[in-house]
Amino acid sequence: MRLRDPSHPYMQTRSGGLAASACAYMLTALICFAPLFAAAGPHRAGEIMLDPEAVATVEGHQLRYQLGTLFVPENRENPGSRIIGVGFARIKAPKPTGAPPVFWLPGGPGLSVLGAFTGEDAASRSRLKSWASYGAVGDLVVVEQRGYSIRGDMLSIEAPASPLDRPSSVKADSAAMIALARAAVATHRDKDLSGYTIVQLAADVDDLRQALGYEKISLFGGSFASQWSLAIIRLHPDIVARAVLSSVEPLDGFDIPSQVYAAIQRLAFDADRDRRLAAYLPPGGLMAAVREVHERFAKGPIRVTLAGEAGGEPRTVSLGAEDFQLALTSHTDNDGAEWPAFLLSIYHRHYDAWARETIQARAAGDMALIRPLIDTSSGISDARRHRVQTDPAVDWLGTWRFAIDIASAPAWPTPDLGDALRTPEESPTPVVFVHGDWDTSTPVENTTGLLPYFRNGHAIVVHRGGHDGPFYQLREQPAVKAALYDFLRTGDAKGLPVSVTLSPPEFSLPDFPAPEQLH
Repeated sequence: MRLRDPSHPYMQTRSGGLAASACAYMLTALICFAPLFAAAGPHRAGEIMLDPEAVATVEGHQLRYQLGTLFVPENRENPGSRIIGVGFARIKAPKPTGAPPVFWLPGGPGLSVLGAFTGEDAASRSRLKSWASYGAVGDLVVVEQRGYSIRGDMLSIEAPASPLDRPSSVKADSAAMIALARAAVATHRDKDLSGYTIVQLAADVDDLRQALGYEKISLFGGSFASQWSLAIIRLHPDIVARAVLSSVEPLDGFDIPSQVYAAIQRLAFDADRDRRLAAYLPPGGLMAAVREVHERFAKGPIRVTLAGEAGGEPRTVSLGAEDFQLALTSHTDNDGAEWPAFLLSIYHRHYDAWARETIQARAAGDMALIRPLIDTSSGISDARRHRVQTDPAVDWLGTWRFAIDIASAPAWPTPDLGDALRTPEESPTPVVFVHGDWDTSTPVENTTGLLPYFRNGHAIVVHRGGHDGPFYQLREQPAVKAALYDFLRTGDAKGLPVSVTLSPPEFSLPDFPAPEQLH
């Protein structure tokens, strides 16, 4: 299970939604047309509401789309459950292709993406351009997550600030998370928080499929969305034609520390050979720097004082061994270009940037509830728990990636889903896995461990690929990207390679002159 924010694993930003009224007519299910983000009046489970078709501009071209809300029970195990909204969007293919629609699932948990249709920022335009390209396959349906959708609830809790005068610790953050869980239950007494599980998310997708009139669907997702997709394949196997999954998280969650550490080693190997970084490297390279900093902080914490900004008071933060463990895999997402400079700055005792990030991470802020509700419920088997807790790389990475969820799970109301769901089983569903071997959030061994269970599966290992979607990881391989679209359209994976290699990134340099006489 990936550490979703390397600086602090639980802080999420909450965005808001608007409400308005609706009108309805009947098709397969009751379909309503209403203004954007509408959800007024009583609704029935399985009902969908569609806005009038809108138009977005993608690089000078018009893209017609529909925004909608799916209404579902908050907890299908409770017959009297309230009805909640889940946002979605549909982009119809310009011409019928005969292929199943692609259901595009966001990661997180706690990622809302429908704002891309109206956003003016570069990320929104890039996402919209990518979504438009699926027209060559068929219809595209983007599905948001219950409890974190701009067309439904955005459940959150105010997380208090963590103290700056002492180092971070897993023990302290575990206690804080337990307190937050209790506060969330008390704050949201009108909600059934036990309904926010990956099982319910999988059922939401099936309900939307039926409401839109599709017999089968294909799945596309990375990171948590891959785990969500695996749950759909497990629980609703007859509805899934095929899937493309990247940066995979297995249903038996929490990553093996030594596999994460191995991804760091692979990244360090290339960075050690970058001539521009050579003057900053200690003998032994970046992994020697990791060992030296680890030993330095084992002797005790340090205090870093930053000058006040805009006439403000100086701020001091205490950084310790567990802070370094938490920071060790930060700055490695995507192409890992920032990580060497970040680590070397700490190695050379330039702590200001790290201190600034830590102060920001320890500040008070909204925490999206969907993240701990889903992850603590998905949980971990006893066998895998033993493996992660006794893994030798815990000495280097600590227990941040699993201990807080394990400790706080009893305090969250979502039920443990059990090993029947977590244990891999054989599946005939055709799946293409795309995974980078520099991925320190969900290591590549997650994919290689799952592949034997998919007799129609195919894995593409991307050397130097980080934690990102398949098309970004394959950005230097246009023919392979085209073959992935062919797979989504036809199910044919014969033209896909088993591995590709990306060019080394242009690593960033530390923002200070290289020390002299390092060697």
